[in-house]
Amino acid sequence: MSTTELAWFKSSHSGSQGDSCVEVAVTEGAICVRDSKDVTRPHFAVGRHEWSRFVGFAAGS
Repeated sequence: MSTTELAWFKSSHSGSQGDSCVEVAVTEGAICVRDSKDVTRPHFAVGRHEWSRFVGFAAGS
């Protein structure tokens, strides 16, 4: 799947002044992640289970 076909979004906590941030796109089998400052660079994908574990860790739970 190309990056132009993905629906990328930033966190609602992301600033609107060009702050460093990542964007994510959800697919049926994975969560894709890319640098919002340079969307021409390749993205990476992780499984939904791994993403859920990461979000839980980042949230401190």
